[in-house]
Amino acid sequence: MSPALIGGLAGGAIGIIGGLAGTVVGIRNTSGSRERAFTIEASVVCWIVGITFLVLLLLLPTPWRFALWIPYGVLMPLGIVTWNRTQQRIRQEEWQNQQVHRIR
Repeated sequence: MSPALIGGLAGGAIGIIGGLAGTVVGIRNTSGSRERAFTIEASVVCWIVGITFLVLLLLLPTPWRFALWIPYGVLMPLGIVTWNRTQQRIRQEEWQNQQVHRIR
């Protein structure tokens, strides 16, 4: 095995382990059941999109491979912003529901 292949495989494995660890920590850090359900669903979507993107990078011919970065570069940041805003909204709603139930 060449050093480049070993480095590529090791780097890919470290990236996947880091992504899994980040997913688990993100799910554990949720405050309530609705937030947890949303985080799990969004994480699954993110993993599917990421894996699909990588597979397409490997399978598409060269001009299309480069063009694939355009929608990815636009949609990924928009998805992250939407995810964060939705999670914050759900967290705020759950906190308000807790406050209402404490008063009663």
